[in-house]
Amino acid sequence: MRRLLRLAWLLASAAAAHACAAPLKVEQVAPGVYVHIGQHKDFEDGYDGDIANIGFIVGAEAVAVVDTGGSYAVGMALKEALRRVTQLPVRYVINTHGHPDHVFGNAAFAGAGVRFIGHARLPQALAVRGDGYLRSLNKQLGEVANESRVVAPGETIGDRLSLDLGGRKLELRAWPKAHTDNDLTVFDAASGSLWTGDLLFIERTPSVDGDVPGWLAAMESLRKLKAGVTIPGHGPVTRNRDAALDRQRDYLTILLRDVRAGIRDGADMTETMEQAAASERARWQLFDAVNRRNVNLLYPLMEWE
Repeated sequence: MRRLLRLAWLLASAAAAHACAAPLKVEQVAPGVYVHIGQHKDFEDGYDGDIANIGFIVGAEAVAVVDTGGSYAVGMALKEALRRVTQLPVRYVINTHGHPDHVFGNAAFAGAGVRFIGHARLPQALAVRGDGYLRSLNKQLGEVANESRVVAPGETIGDRLSLDLGGRKLELRAWPKAHTDNDLTVFDAASGSLWTGDLLFIERTPSVDGDVPGWLAAMESLRKLKAGVTIPGHGPVTRNRDAALDRQRDYLTILLRDVRAGIRDGADMTETMEQAAASERARWQLFDAVNRRNVNLLYPLMEWE
């Protein structure tokens, strides 16, 4: 019965997505800056494509979308929310990095005049992982994944780029290897708002897919940016960026320390998964699932330090 009910729900959701997507809930966190806060769900438990923070910035002439969600259906729901706010054309779709929860809504915005922008290394990352991401999405969402596809950026950034929305300039910055090897931030000077992508997690356990020392270095650079409002890749928008960075720094630093200690003391990977950063468990959501994956990635790399 549960399977039948779930199948019925999936089919109904797919039909709704094709017909008229219900708009995502968005909040105006600064003048002209709208954010949808993703849910704290794991990829392996209840994932529905809606876990990342996504949104848009409205200028006098055009709109920039910053990340699009984890499926075509989520992207369409974001598009519907955008159209409830403005009828200005979407000129840019900016991906902060290539993880599936941030990019699979891109297809909802594909069309004439829309420029897709990402880090210089993002096309290669999507080329290598895109098919696997799509297979996983189809397995996780079934029919609800319909029309989700990889849309790689047509324009890439190796360092910095300024975009104009009409009286409103966005400053994009590409970062060295950190959370991933294709992280990008977006700063809107008009509102003083900074979109960090997954260079910053709040509440949700930070997920490692790049280089932790590089990530820690990027975080120190983020502290120097004069932003009043910070929009993380996951978790609530904050005006206290330094405190959020402190908390994330603590977790990543302790994680590295404990993995090194486990290797030094002869603990195998399974034992290290149980022990590493255990003191941080109460501070983070989805800790057990995400922390185990972090150790799984770091342990074999750090064995050869």
